Amino acid sequence: MIPRATIAEAMYEAMRLAATTLPPDVEAALSRALEEESDPLARRHLEVSLENARAAAEGKGLVCADTGFPLFYVTAGGDTRVEGGFDALYRAAAEATARATADALLRPTMVDPLSRRNPGGNVGPGMPKVDLRFEGDGSGLEIIAAPKGGGSEIFGTFYRMMYPSDGEAGIVKFAIDCIRDGCYAGKICPPAIVGIGIGGTADLCMKLAKDAAVLRPVGRHHPDPAVAAIEQKLFAAARRLGLGPMGARGVSSVMAVHVETALTHTAALPVAVNAQCLVGRRWRAIISSDGDIQYTGELP
Repeated sequence: MIPRATIAEAMYEAMRLAATTLPPDVEAALSRALEEESDPLARRHLEVSLENARAAAEGKGLVCADTGFPLFYVTAGGDTRVEGGFDALYRAAAEATARATADALLRPTMVDPLSRRNPGGNVGPGMPKVDLRFEGDGSGLEIIAAPKGGGSEIFGTFYRMMYPSDGEAGIVKFAIDCIRDGCYAGKICPPAIVGIGIGGTADLCMKLAKDAAVLRPVGRHHPDPAVAAIEQKLFAAARRLGLGPMGARGVSSVMAVHVETALTHTAALPVAVNAQCLVGRRWRAIISSDGDIQYTGELP
């Protein structure tokens, strides 16, 4: 049985690492973009982002000042046992988030949507968000902490219920329009990781887009060749928009386009877009059944 205190510590440390260390695949993608860009302003944006990341890794601040929304993605095995039951995951996440906020690893940006009252610790109804899924027959836990920046969420979220007759051409046009709108003036802090959900219900479609943006290594294609072809088409089209880092002139408005799909109603074609900003923050904690914790910036 995994102690709740162990889970809270793993969540805190994964969030700390996410806020202060670029994932290896994201850092590599930003370095590739720097090699490609020729516009001085585009290059400077990337240089500053990489310099900030190096300073943060040395204990000199955060990779980005806007730590956004505190998200935890938790995967449990069929034989996983948690002290206090799985409901304890939510209490552990609240403890870890409040502690990370008190330690200035997260900014207290979560407020009541109507009164705008700020509770001060990023903890309240719906936050931190915990996404729990079960996979396999193991007995451990895997936690991905993702402080998702406000800009990419606010300006990089789109949804449309299309007609089935719109088909792939309609999906591609909608997605490219969204990428252009989000990257223009640097609103989503490009180069972005763009997640696209196709199918399901409205809420599932948006979840697919969010998962595609946050939970897949940069540039790993979908296993279905038809879906991977759409990813490649959209990535190539985005590079022809003339937009680069932070909205400057260039080619790297996106570092990757990831698509996820689900079955949907025969009369429906829901499509959602959700962007992750250029620092792509997320870090992974793997807890064994005996409470041992390993941390990595690599995604499975």
